[in-house]
Amino acid sequence: MNVERISLAAGTALCLLLTGLAVERAFGEPVDDTLEIDGVPMITRAAAPEGHPFDEVLSGWLFREAETRATQEDSFENPGMLAVERGGEIWETVDGSMGKSCASCHDDAAVSMKDVGATYPKWDADAQRPINVELQIDKCRVENMGAEPYKFDDAEQVALTAFVKHQSLGKPLAIDLTQGELQTWWEKGKDVYYTRTGQLNFACASCHEASMGKYIRADHLSQGQVNGFPTYRFNTAGMVSLHNRFRGCIRDTRAEMPKAFSDELMALEVYVTWRGTGLSVETPAVRQ
Repeated sequence: MNVERISLAAGTALCLLLTGLAVERAFGEPVDDTLEIDGVPMITRAAAPEGHPFDEVLSGWLFREAETRATQEDSFENPGMLAVERGGEIWETVDGSMGKSCASCHDDAAVSMKDVGATYPKWDADAQRPINVELQIDKCRVENMGAEPYKFDDAEQVALTAFVKHQSLGKPLAIDLTQGELQTWWEKGKDVYYTRTGQLNFACASCHEASMGKYIRADHLSQGQVNGFPTYRFNTAGMVSLHNRFRGCIRDTRAEMPKAFSDELMALEVYVTWRGTGLSVETPAVRQ
């Protein structure tokens, strides 16, 4: 009888301990740490722009485990740098009927592309819609190189996008909503961000605003900032583009996925990029 009481007490104590740990991990503050990459200090905390739901915008790096953060800090350890190196090779490679490479027009990417990652999406007057880095690359390939546009998430598209954005490493995001009708698309993107979809009835804001800082399983929910895309993710062991991540999140709500670069997702990219105003470009970021 005494043995039974001891076992029951021990079991109760274990349950209370596990419950306590679950409660403790239900919410976690982002780390109070600084990020520097290749001697370039990153802005991982910035005052939010007017009209933002948060007072401060926070890089997703602050929400990651110590090992993940350390991998991004060291370019020699960051697997995403392999994509950047491949993108540098593509930059110099002649392709298409006009016998040109990216470098034929833009020379040294470190100079000509130094602000691109921080200022896109931009307004495309020809298409009368926003254009991101991937679409700008395709436009250049078709119009200036006589080459085929990349298929969505082609390895070379992701690598070249990572290379171009990496040239802006450390630059704060600052898209110009006064261009063309970009403000209207910002408003469309905001609607998308707050609209609940799918069988789970989730919106982007459900995780990255209402539940920011909480844990979902082992994942620490961040503000969902996009300043590090394309991003290397350990759970897929590869590079993930922004629209791939958008579509993956929508799939996880058990809703129908929009096409990459659709009006819906381009509007969302405009809005979410604005939500990270002031944070440094971290491409390629490293995440779980």
